[in-house]
Amino acid sequence: MAFNRVLLVEPETVLRLQMRSAVNDVAIIDTESGVPTARQRLLGAPYDWHVTNIRLQAYNGLHLAYLARMSTRPIRILIYGNGDDLLLAREAQQLGAFYESRTSVVSSLPGYLTGLLPAADRRDAALPDRRSMFRGGRRSGDTAMFSNPMGVRQSNWRVRR
Repeated sequence: MAFNRVLLVEPETVLRLQMRSAVNDVAIIDTESGVPTARQRLLGAPYDWHVTNIRLQAYNGLHLAYLARMSTRPIRILIYGNGDDLLLAREAQQLGAFYESRTSVVSSLPGYLTGLLPAADRRDAALPDRRSMFRGGRRSGDTAMFSNPMGVRQSNWRVRR
C-alpha cells in the first residue's frame, strides 16, 4: 500500500495533533506550525498533499497553496477555515484546492487522502454540508406497521403486484 506524503500546516497545537492522529494510518505526515518553515519543506521535499489552515497568523494559507502549485510535481491541496473566510475559500477553489470547514476537517481528512476525488472542488463554500443538519425522520422498516411480528420470511410478506 502506497502512503501519501502530506505537509500539514496548522498553528494550533491541539488541532495539529488531532489531524495527525486522524491520518497516521494512511499517510506519511510532516507538520509545521508556521509559514517560513513550511515554505522550506514545500520547496525541499515532494509531497502528494498540502493541507493548511487558511489563516496562518501574519500570512494566509493561500500563499503556501500558490507556492505548492508552482511545484513541478503534481500536488493536491486542501485548505480549511472558518465560516467567515468565504472570499478566501472561493479563491482557494479557483486555485484548484479543496475547501473544508474547520469544524469537520479532522473527520474528513482521511477521506480526502484515501478517496477518489474530482479534479476540482465544485461545492459552494457558503452553503453548509447537507449532512451536518439532522433532518429527522425514520426509515419505513423502523415503524411498527412494517415490522415482522410473526417471523414470516421477508420474501413471503412482500406485496406482489
